[in-house]
Amino acid sequence: MTQINYSVTEGWEQLPKGWEHRDVAGVAVDGEDNVYLMCRGDHPVVIYDQQGNFKGSWGEGDFSFRTHGIYVAPNGTLFCTDDGQHTVRQFTPDGRLLMTLGILNTPSDTGYDGSRVSSIERAAGPFNRPTNVAVGPGGDIYITDGYGNARVHVFSATGQLKRSWGEPGRGPGQFHLPHGIAIDTEGRVYVCDRESDRIQIFSPDGEYLSEWADTQRPTHLCFDSQGRAYVTELAWHAGSRSYTHGPITPETERHARMSIYDKDGKVITRWGTPEASAPGSFCAPHGLALDSKNDLYVSEVTWTFAVNRGRAPVDCHTFQKFSLEA
Repeated sequence: MTQINYSVTEGWEQLPKGWEHRDVAGVAVDGEDNVYLMCRGDHPVVIYDQQGNFKGSWGEGDFSFRTHGIYVAPNGTLFCTDDGQHTVRQFTPDGRLLMTLGILNTPSDTGYDGSRVSSIERAAGPFNRPTNVAVGPGGDIYITDGYGNARVHVFSATGQLKRSWGEPGRGPGQFHLPHGIAIDTEGRVYVCDRESDRIQIFSPDGEYLSEWADTQRPTHLCFDSQGRAYVTELAWHAGSRSYTHGPITPETERHARMSIYDKDGKVITRWGTPEASAPGSFCAPHGLALDSKNDLYVSEVTWTFAVNRGRAPVDCHTFQKFSLEA
């Protein structure tokens, strides 16, 4: 197996003077290697070229403070998830709204109490705090749903709900926070079952196929041209509870990290250290994307998971680029 090595590219992002993004919830790259950030702040969608030069922003005033994921579809349009508004919206690259999925500010009825995944009593329709989007080879739109539900919903390209699967639980096809989603070239659907420390794999119709268990609180994933899977993985801090490992104690804490897997789910490489604020390590990796050179972009919800809880300084990184080493 060929070793893959990445090095962090410090200072890549040229954020305009006076701007800040305490949380960068998602990142996506288009066919021209423009980089789109989904931020929680005054400027929801921030755009850079491949060299990190600022190109513009849009979405001001249109999103809640709980923006979540961003995804570039094969046709170049962007899907943005807003778990605070319970919607998924499709835009042109310059921010023109094309389609809205879900009913604004209207969550589906799952029994969710607004904060605890364990409070979800039943599966329901779209949406209750949706998380991420992927488009399949045939154009169907797959959406994980999410913090307040335990479902994957599949829509046609024109926005018609076709099917859903999933319910609360630890069994095959059940979820405790379906968070990230990606589809391989054969149409298999990979879902990051975050709080159960696993990635479940399904057929395009939602039939459970298998799962990868050598992962830790996976938040999102994407594939490179050779079918390798790149996965962002959150930390487990004392006081939290994994549905796989049980209550987390100071002795069983695990730092955040980045992992790369081969097609069979075997780890090729992974990195990250307990020094969360060090360049190249992670506070709260939440989204990721690859460009045409296989350079890697990782977004982090640093304020929510670290700064706000006293685990990192206020100037800690919220977004990092990693360059593939020759």
